[in-house]
Amino acid sequence: MATLANFTDYSLYSNAFGFMRRELNFKPQKSDADVVITGLPFDLATSGRSGSRQGPSAIRQASVHLAWEEPRWPWSFCLFDQLNVVDAGDLVFDTGDAAQFCQRLSDYSLELAQNNKFQLSFGGDHFVTLPLLRAHAAHYGKMALIHFDAHTDTYSQGSRYDHGTMFYHAPNEGLIDPAHSIQIGIRTAYNRANHPFAVIDGAQANELSTSDIVQQIVKRVGNLPVYLSFDIDCLDPAFAPGTGTPVCGGLSTHKVLSILRQLVGINLVGMDVVEVAPAYDTSEVTALAAATIGCELLHVLSATGNKA
Repeated sequence: MATLANFTDYSLYSNAFGFMRRELNFKPQKSDADVVITGLPFDLATSGRSGSRQGPSAIRQASVHLAWEEPRWPWSFCLFDQLNVVDAGDLVFDTGDAAQFCQRLSDYSLELAQNNKFQLSFGGDHFVTLPLLRAHAAHYGKMALIHFDAHTDTYSQGSRYDHGTMFYHAPNEGLIDPAHSIQIGIRTAYNRANHPFAVIDGAQANELSTSDIVQQIVKRVGNLPVYLSFDIDCLDPAFAPGTGTPVCGGLSTHKVLSILRQLVGINLVGMDVVEVAPAYDTSEVTALAAATIGCELLHVLSATGNKA
């Protein structure tokens, strides 16, 4: 009798639960994994349209379109021959308990770091980056931040749980060094007179060459440990309509992928992709963009040779 165990190949959507069909492992801390994928189904800090709690599952489903290609263009190696990647599923927390979510995520992320696991997290709204930064800083010390977004998220007037305040709190808590951090794609208002981060705004990012942008990023972060956070609304809504706070004038997927591929060599210690809200998506284009960005970041990590 044919059983599931008899087959090594299967149709596109069967058993597609892990990111890029990676093995599910709900105790990744003690596994032999190099990289742990975690979903963060949280949108209690959203100021615009809610729904990004469904982002992790949408990204996983879209990622099956990427899993067949080995090696993946334009890379010259097979990713999973180089990195042992597991998917730990979604972080569990009580519905509506934002404080519990923050504490559980910080504790979980720190335990992974202490067990030498590199982390790629899928949000959820962008607030999830703050507890992730707290955990990473506790292990790696103060970090540089590479932040792709339409918004600076440095707003001081937000509430305790607000996806527009993480990068106001993070420098004040000593988690990141603004003098070595950079934001790309910004195209909403911020106080330019005393803004602590370097900014390549949306208009500049669309006009500058990829190599010029990468040169600025690499120079800014230097040799510090680097956390990379990618809000999907960095992309123009034409390429990523499925998000809570879309802003016209953003980058194309081609431009973003070109930038990411040239970041090989930076000292990456953690990364996330956030703010996918599939209820507003069209033909899974936003989820596919997020999955592709995650896939490219794993290739950058592998090509760099970094393992936490």
